[in-house]
Amino acid sequence: MEVLQSFLWQLTRWMQPYYGEIALTILATVLVVYGDVLNKHIKRMLSPYHFIIRTIVFVLVCAFGYGLLMVFTTPLVKQILLMIPGLYRGLVIVGIFLLLGYLAEHRRYI
Repeated sequence: MEVLQSFLWQLTRWMQPYYGEIALTILATVLVVYGDVLNKHIKRMLSPYHFIIRTIVFVLVCAFGYGLLMVFTTPLVKQILLMIPGLYRGLVIVGIFLLLGYLAEHRRYI
């Protein structure tokens, strides 16, 4: 049991300097996997409008909307990761990425 705990602590220590990058990667992956769903909803809402309006809104949503979402929610995701007990934090992060991989596979992105 002590060997397993030692491994889990080591996994957490390896990831410790990269929690900000890990949080950003999680959010970016979620946006890649589910961004098309959001874009379809926006497209449906904007379909009655002129091409120029649709294009401007699309650029604003993709460039600024997704960018702001990433900038403002990355620290929140990092804080959520830090709430996980240290012994299990590394394992949970690996599990999150495996879950995201499964979801990407389920949506046929892989």
